[in-house]
Amino acid sequence: MRRVTLFVNGTSKNGKVVAVYGTLSDLLTVASNKLGIRACNLYNGKGGLIDDIALIRDDDVLYVSEGDAFIDPQSQGKMSDDISGSHTDWLTLNIGGRLFTTTRSTLVSKEPDSMLAHMFREKDVWGNKQDERGAYLIDRSPEYFEPILNYLRHGQIIVNEGINLLDHSPLSRKEFVRFLLATPTKSELRCQGLNFSGADLSRLDLRYINFKMANLSRCNLTYANLCCSNLERADLSGANLDGANLQGVKMLCSNAEGASLKGCNFEDPSGLKANLEGANLKGVDMEGSQMTGINLRVATLKNAKLKNCNLRGATLAGTDLENCDLSGCDLQEANLRGSNVKGAIFEEMLTPLHMSQSVR
Repeated sequence: MRRVTLFVNGTSKNGKVVAVYGTLSDLLTVASNKLGIRACNLYNGKGGLIDDIALIRDDDVLYVSEGDAFIDPQSQGKMSDDISGSHTDWLTLNIGGRLFTTTRSTLVSKEPDSMLAHMFREKDVWGNKQDERGAYLIDRSPEYFEPILNYLRHGQIIVNEGINLLDHSPLSRKEFVRFLLATPTKSELRCQGLNFSGADLSRLDLRYINFKMANLSRCNLTYANLCCSNLERADLSGANLDGANLQGVKMLCSNAEGASLKGCNFEDPSGLKANLEGANLKGVDMEGSQMTGINLRVATLKNAKLKNCNLRGATLAGTDLENCDLSGCDLQEANLRGSNVKGAIFEEMLTPLHMSQSVR
């Protein structure tokens, strides 16, 4: 097996070592995927165009172009950065009508997991819109963006008078979908503390995403796949999660007051249990949900509607179930010790409720 090192035409940085197999077209396809460009031509170190894969030898260094002529990386120096798409090229951003000029490396280097880094790490991956002057359009307040850019430049947060650090516009579905598409499926997506208030995230694949302390109030999450996602201390008040997949979800101390979770599935066949310990679930509607083995220890379910839920083996120890409607529920082997069941409705139970299961 032959191996070669590939560089973008005109550069000698960020190379990729790949195996050579199949045809020249196969190698160009690999080069496109590895280097993030539309590979059309291969050159050797002397600028010779390679038109036959048989000409490639083991440990060759090759330069990949998008159809342009060979550029010698030794003679180009820093000027090659603009051609190669490296992180030192200059960009102009149109933030709410105000122009900011900076380098790509400023946007991607200091906080590599940020949304700005995902947007500008590679050219045209997100398909960012540009105005007539070529500036990238971002619909955000320039007053709030300036402190962020200064932080990325020199690591210090300098906030002008009148700027509220707690005030930030919520992300839209379009922005978040672009974020998802630009993120490899095996990488952890951190959305900790982000504002999604009122966003439509219905039917999206949100598995394993970290939404810890995020604002998801009034979100539309109907039929979303939130399997094993982290919603610890997240704000889900007034959100709609009807039909969502919540297998193995972590919702410790989350606030879901007034939310709708009808027909949700918390039951994981592998035995991984959903954890809603200490959650605020006042007035939630969870009718018809599958919650076998769920952990609702010391959660607040006052005035909640849990009709026809499967709560077999659920942990409800210390849970506030005051005025909760549990009609038609299956509570076999559920632990209700220390729970507050004042005014709770237990009509049409599928299995008998033993007094030993509850002491209050």
